[in-house]
Amino acid sequence: MNQKVLRSVEYTTILERLASLAQSAPGKELCLSLSPMRDLVDIEKAQGETQAAVALLDSGSDVNFGSNRDITEVLRALKIQSSLTAPELLHLASFLENVARVKLSCPEDQKNPLFDLFDCLYPLSPLSQEIRRCILAEDQIADDASPELKRIRRQRNLTDDKIHQLLSRLVTQTYSSYLQDTVITMRDDRYCLPVKAGYKSQVKGIVHDASSTGSTLFIEPAGIVELGNAMRQYDVEEKKEIAKILSDLSLMFASHVTELSDDAKNLTTLDFIFAKARLAISMDAVRPVFNENHIVRLYGARHPLIDKKRVVPITLTIGEDYDMIVITGPNTGGKTVTLKTVGLLELMGMAGLAIPASEHSELSVFRQVYADIGDEQSIEQNLSTFSAHMTSIVGILKRCDANCLCLFDELGSGTDPTEGAALAISILTWLHERHITAMATTHYAELKVFAMQTKGITNASCEFDVETLQPTYRLLIGVPGKSNAFAISEKLGLSRGIIENAKKQLTNEQKNLEDVLSQLEDERTKARKEKEEADERMAQVLRKEKILTDREEKLEEKKQKILDKANEEARDILQDAKHTADRAISEVRKSGRSVDIDTMEQQRTLLRTKANERAGKIKTASLGQNGRYIGQKKELKASDLHLGDRVRILSMGMTGTVESKPDKDGNLEVRCGILNTNVNLKDVALVDEETGQVIDPGLQRRKQKKPAPDLTSRTDLRGVDLSRSMNISSEISLIGMTVDEAIPALDKYLDDARMSHLDSVRVVHGKGTGALRTAVREYLRKQKWVKSYHDGAFGEGDAGVTIVEL
Repeated sequence: MNQKVLRSVEYTTILERLASLAQSAPGKELCLSLSPMRDLVDIEKAQGETQAAVALLDSGSDVNFGSNRDITEVLRALKIQSSLTAPELLHLASFLENVARVKLSCPEDQKNPLFDLFDCLYPLSPLSQEIRRCILAEDQIADDASPELKRIRRQRNLTDDKIHQLLSRLVTQTYSSYLQDTVITMRDDRYCLPVKAGYKSQVKGIVHDASSTGSTLFIEPAGIVELGNAMRQYDVEEKKEIAKILSDLSLMFASHVTELSDDAKNLTTLDFIFAKARLAISMDAVRPVFNENHIVRLYGARHPLIDKKRVVPITLTIGEDYDMIVITGPNTGGKTVTLKTVGLLELMGMAGLAIPASEHSELSVFRQVYADIGDEQSIEQNLSTFSAHMTSIVGILKRCDANCLCLFDELGSGTDPTEGAALAISILTWLHERHITAMATTHYAELKVFAMQTKGITNASCEFDVETLQPTYRLLIGVPGKSNAFAISEKLGLSRGIIENAKKQLTNEQKNLEDVLSQLEDERTKARKEKEEADERMAQVLRKEKILTDREEKLEEKKQKILDKANEEARDILQDAKHTADRAISEVRKSGRSVDIDTMEQQRTLLRTKANERAGKIKTASLGQNGRYIGQKKELKASDLHLGDRVRILSMGMTGTVESKPDKDGNLEVRCGILNTNVNLKDVALVDEETGQVIDPGLQRRKQKKPAPDLTSRTDLRGVDLSRSMNISSEISLIGMTVDEAIPALDKYLDDARMSHLDSVRVVHGKGTGALRTAVREYLRKQKWVKSYHDGAFGEGDAGVTIVEL
């Protein structure tokens, strides 16, 4: 794209704002180099990345690229296997640690447009950790960086200690009277004593320096010269070893140059994409829809550089019913802002940026966007201004075609109005004949007429409030603009006589045009008021509808809570029935008495009554709007049911077996374990024998229905849905119990296991004397519902465990 065009529509200013939102120097550079694209696939990919980043930020993801410094020079050195300095290696460690932090924000969805960029980050954590271990600061290498460095420094420290010990004795004892001061000083990296010049002969050693007055000589005593030489040797060895350490670390990184290059590229790209996302969020921007049909539809579009509180959104369509818009009206009315908004949003969208507009706004992919927009809005334009504009227009006309968007601000201005209008009409006709999408602003009345009379071209204007003498900046499509010169002048106090005389100077054609424009303005104002009133009425209807919907949802939620509570109580009743039966059976077994059928029947009748009473209470809560119970797929007929069919009692959430055919009122008896309850045909649904799922009547039954269970059988509750209240382990331990304690406990456990549909359980009785194992086997042998039993396998407890197949 032409740089002059990018500047004229303020695209470069958008890039500066974008760069300010990037967190790293490379990211900022990439932002400033962003150019509009011409390939739809590339544009959609970039737009998808921007929206994916917006979603991550909206979800609270904290992606920080602050430590992403430029490592280009470091990579160049590694490629030729040069040794890096300690600061450069620390720079790399910081870079890789930042890579690791950023990678933590990788989206889980592999289809996310950003997944590959995150996934292809290589933190190389062992390398960064090795650098941190070896290098403590830019000028400090750790003692443990290598065994050799540790040895050298230990020897150097020992030597240094010897020197200090010797010098301390010399200072405090041997040479104390010869010294200028009782201190140890350094000269040329050698330990020296400050000796008075007059006692030079008394201190044997090497003179390294003297004071400015010559009264003090800095002498390295002869006794420590060799130790000083050793210190210098250790310093040389230390530097050599540090160089080797840095070289080894550099070579370690040299084998990962490709990964480091990819990291730098991907991290910069991610920083750039998230800068686009932050820009989108700051502008309340959306992802535009794209086409290749030269159609632009903008809804509520805003210029991104104007304060959101002051900007007036525009809505327009071009390229569908018309491919050219002529915006007319007085200066300072917002025409140029409209032109810039369209051009800027087109370029932003083609660059992969979200645009500040409403959802479903649509842009087209243009090969080029051309613009002749001047910054000067003064009416005092001169020939040089006209020449500059015309030079720009000539260049546009030479290069544009049907795949371009052309924008002209004040077309034909800066010269004689008659000639300027004629030139403007001729230029627009040339563009129109070649089906070039274009927008032009003007204040020439001739162009209003031209647009009204030419098919495929429409007028537009920016609304002006004559009462306040201020533009509203609202774009009106299909309505040519009025100059409002007479109305404004009268408002400002110009004599009415002067104004009437001015009106007489107009031709009849000009008067008629102004009358038509005034009539259009009045009709538009009336239509807008009617629309606003209709919108308000519609808003009131929608508000009332929402109140009713919310109220209905709350009632439905309340009803569902009542139903859930009722179903829970029904399950509690059934569980109570099971426990009562278990206690009765246990008492019979303990006493050795025969079963009292009358007593059991009384207990069963009592529990059945409780269940029926509860079912009656929740019947209403269970009914849906169609009169069926919630969960019922299709209303059953009497002919759909057979004795032994498995059914679900919908109001109670229990499953049972049909015990009797429905009577004339649709009432039937259903057995749920030891309970027989009366229900209505509307309150039951057929259940699949294998899956336990409710099925429609008439479907092929998957298994032959079982006969009704024996009324005297003990606690057979397999038809009852107790999955939420039963949680039986597949193992019971009888260790530590006597036979009298163990058998009732085993009987109760196996009964529960059968209810939970366990196929196999483990009975742990231990080996011991074998008495408990024998009693368990004797008990199992007498139970008809036990398929088989055997010792546990090796590793399962052997003879100390019995595996029971139910």
